[in-house]
Amino acid sequence: MKLSRKKILAQWGQIVAGLAVFAFGVHLTIYANIGLAPWDCLGMGLSYHTFLNYGLAMTVIALAILVIDLLLHERIGYGTIIDALLTGNLVQMYNSLNPLPENHNLWLGIAVMLAGFVFMALGMRIYMEAAQCCGPRDSLLVGIGKRMPKIPIGAVEILLWAAVLLAGWLLGGPVGIGTLISTFGAGAVMQLVYSLIHFEPREIRHRDVAEVTKELIGGRREIDKKQT
Repeated sequence: MKLSRKKILAQWGQIVAGLAVFAFGVHLTIYANIGLAPWDCLGMGLSYHTFLNYGLAMTVIALAILVIDLLLHERIGYGTIIDALLTGNLVQMYNSLNPLPENHNLWLGIAVMLAGFVFMALGMRIYMEAAQCCGPRDSLLVGIGKRMPKIPIGAVEILLWAAVLLAGWLLGGPVGIGTLISTFGAGAVMQLVYSLIHFEPREIRHRDVAEVTKELIGGRREIDKKQT
């Protein structure tokens, strides 16, 4: 179904809103202070050795992954690009604005991290419904999975996360019980949330940059015709 320019722009706003919710969830997992998920560990570790803060480090990582996705010929949507540019910086904004003191309570940290997973799942639901492709990391997983067809995609994800976590740990990124909870618990919480709200991500038919751009140009031409 062809969409109007107004609808496409509204979807971009929806993507940004969803990423804002998702980023708040990531912020909670960082505030929990019990160890970070593999990709966040890598971003934090990179920030320790460069002039970049966490947000900019994650943006650089996301853009690098985006280039790899293109080399792997994966579908790239405007949602993928917006995700790469905004998510890390939104998390950094929440980290900077948080007025609460650093958490040092393990059980509170676990509760906060689990709450973070819920916000991440809800945020993903919001921006995925715009149907303009997922983030760079998901595309990378799919791209690698296609080239390792005999290995289950879950095993590919574990291998990818293990490599990312090793790099983050070598850079000094925070690793702890939260890392283990993130690796095995985030997916379970996401599945529970999606079951409760009756959302199935695999039913969404995503549109890539070429498709959406074609619709935008077509909408622009129709407006020009009406004005003339």
